[in-house]
Amino acid sequence: MLISLKCVEIEKVGDKWRKLFEKSWPYYKKWYLSQGYTARPGYLTCLEQIEEHMPELLPIYEQVCKSAGGGDLASRFLSLYNPPPFMSGCTQIAWNKSPFSLIRNYDYNPKWFEGVMMKTNWLKPIIGISDCNWGLLDGMNEDGLAISLTFGGRKISGEGFGIPLVMRYVLETCKDVPEAVSTLLRLPVHMSYNVTILDKSGKYKTIYLTPDKGPRIDIEQVATNHQGDIEWLEYAEMTATRERKAYLDAMVKDPDQTRDHISAKFLQTPLYNKDFDKSFCTLYSTQYDLEELSATVFWPNKSIVQKFDDYKECREIININRPGIGEFIS
Repeated sequence: MLISLKCVEIEKVGDKWRKLFEKSWPYYKKWYLSQGYTARPGYLTCLEQIEEHMPELLPIYEQVCKSAGGGDLASRFLSLYNPPPFMSGCTQIAWNKSPFSLIRNYDYNPKWFEGVMMKTNWLKPIIGISDCNWGLLDGMNEDGLAISLTFGGRKISGEGFGIPLVMRYVLETCKDVPEAVSTLLRLPVHMSYNVTILDKSGKYKTIYLTPDKGPRIDIEQVATNHQGDIEWLEYAEMTATRERKAYLDAMVKDPDQTRDHISAKFLQTPLYNKDFDKSFCTLYSTQYDLEELSATVFWPNKSIVQKFDDYKECREIININRPGIGEFIS
């Protein structure tokens, strides 16, 4: 099973972004309409929600809508307001001993992986893994703030934004953990997610976001796929969320652990997921090093390192059935 990761630099929204959108839009369109055309909010509602909650992003939203062709359906999708439900696996840790790093695994169905790392300079320079064309699964800005998400393990959905756009908004408008926390606490989200944030001073927080209970701030360094108590037992067992968290929690408490040793553990059981039969496996791992301002995407025996002042456009093909056997295409 092959996956691709393409690293692109998009200084401003334009033709390069449009080509990426056109490639993925048929798949996102099918997902967006999976519950019917009228199941999603109208364009004016979507626009009003961005104006109310993310006004700084409004000019960028207008640019991506225009680049996508200006159609009603694409514009509604790009708002990511009340999208269809979606969920992933994932493990993440805020390593708050120097050198400070946010490390994570992303577990998902390879069929729906966008496979793009972007460096953008829209409101400020950001490097991150793209989702929903202009949202982010994880990322870091030039201020030295990093952010990562995991699904919160709850079936309930409600009124709010899809988490990838929330991630983009935080990195575009915040410079440190206190600002990011304040922003996350006021934004409505449509499903439950665990968002871990770390800045270059070593401050960190994990925010448990929900559509029904409101957000909760925690001092957890580790987040997997539950928010305290297990509410969705079948999902918890399938993803081994408790086991993964207990494993990393024990490592955090060990005074002899180093960042590099923990990072290596993300490529091993129980953190590294190889459930290919269920098409739900670890697609990539990332490490955001905040003192160096570098982003590393890695697999067993293979990695890509990117920096704000040395960002290289490239494409990596990985056979995730046999990690480490791939082909580099520049």
